[in-house]
Amino acid sequence: MNIARDSSAREMTWKPPVSTDAVKAKTGRGWEEWLSILDQEQGPALGHTAMAELLYEKYSVSGWWAQMVTVGYEQARGLRKVYEKADGFSASASRTVAIPLEKLYAAWSDARQRARWLPDAPIEIRRSTDGKSMRMTWTTGGSSIDVGFSAKGADKSRVAVEHAKLASAQAVSRQKAYWGNALDRLKELLEGSRQG
Repeated sequence: MNIARDSSAREMTWKPPVSTDAVKAKTGRGWEEWLSILDQEQGPALGHTAMAELLYEKYSVSGWWAQMVTVGYEQARGLRKVYEKADGFSASASRTVAIPLEKLYAAWSDARQRARWLPDAPIEIRRSTDGKSMRMTWTTGGSSIDVGFSAKGADKSRVAVEHAKLASAQAVSRQKAYWGNALDRLKELLEGSRQG
């Protein structure tokens, strides 16, 4: 079976997870070359972990980029759907807010503040690092949420949410919309209180 020929139609509709210029800048090769190399290496037969290790060991691709190239190859060859990871599907959303980092973090860590913009969310905080991150469980279904915080100057900060271990691409669409709306409410609340 010719993997490249069988997957050529899929490749035409495939949207790489990062641009070919970015991949080439970091790995020395663009997507077309990586797809050809991994086809020759019998990528589908290797599986995800062995493919990433092969890129790291044989082709000297750094850890994160080895994972990125592997995921891109799996998507291009129909072995993995967009937003799909080894443990399920993943949705993400982020916002930059014109508010200091400590106030943004407090809006998440303080239950009363959180209830103002994220009412009735079925979450349980498992672990948090002040001003940096939070790990939560979405108690309906047991998916997981990672939240990262970063300062973007004295009066500006960013929050990024990744909701992982989702069951399907449809769940990704729902949770992307959910978190996008929630972060919009948070931004409006925090920036509105700053001006008031």
